[in-house]
Amino acid sequence: MPTLAYLGPQGTFAEQAARALDPAADLLSATSVTAAIDAVRAGEVDGACVPVENSVEGSVPATLDSLAEAEPVVAVAEHVLPIRFSVLVRPGTAPGGVRTVATHPHAAAQVRRWIAEHLPAAATVLTTSTSAAAVAVVDGNADAAVCAPVAAAHYALHELATGVHDIGDAETRFLLLRRPGTLPARTGTDRTSLVAVAADRPGALLEVLAEFALRSINLTRIESRPMKGRLGEYRFFLDCDGHVTDPAVGDALAELHRRCHSVRFLGSYPRTGSPGTGPDPAGFVAAQDWLAAVRGGRGA
Repeated sequence: MPTLAYLGPQGTFAEQAARALDPAADLLSATSVTAAIDAVRAGEVDGACVPVENSVEGSVPATLDSLAEAEPVVAVAEHVLPIRFSVLVRPGTAPGGVRTVATHPHAAAQVRRWIAEHLPAAATVLTTSTSAAAVAVVDGNADAAVCAPVAAAHYALHELATGVHDIGDAETRFLLLRRPGTLPARTGTDRTSLVAVAADRPGALLEVLAEFALRSINLTRIESRPMKGRLGEYRFFLDCDGHVTDPAVGDALAELHRRCHSVRFLGSYPRTGSPGTGPDPAGFVAAQDWLAAVRGGRGA
């Protein structure tokens, strides 16, 4: 039975996502995203479920930085989780008795208006995870915790409210990471992720983007992160429609490898949600077949 690490302690959205990605897996709580990914690198677990981006707060920097550094790991699946919170308190606590609300910074950003309306006297205390907020309430260090609903199954707390959110369609995307090996098979509705360090010259980023545009490959995300200790130099994290075995995608990645200082492949895996633009958006296979015919003397 596989073992998956996730951002803990028990009761986080990462735990919910891990159970959705592999219901049969044994789950191991990790103290941080970096610790979960490092456990994969060390062979202590078979995989890790980590958040990569939130529709309200954007990307998760700890995940991006860990993917770009140290020994490579690759994404083999993703799961998009709608985000709805529960507010947990110690039994007997009424709304008027809540003076401090503990939660993770990303969660705090998604429930500010709700707290202001329903718990106006409460100050927000930030924690390393939403389940750490529940622990703070259990330990008496906070009066209420904004948590994932699954936390109610792990802690002896009362649910003061549930379905809490400021933005109705907030979602977080999680990745299932493993050590490099056999890639997930191409499905025709895939996503490929990579990180590239472009040359430090005018137009370098445009050259990177052009490799996708010229092949009609849809970029679904692009984000820059600074190179640690090297002011003014950046890594570019890119997601695109398609699988690395698709001719157009493979050709684009090969050209990036030629043009950039470095390229790290972060995985090709089935995407959730909309199907994207398909595996051969520009007739790339037909173009390669035509070129092969010309080279083989079979006419043009």
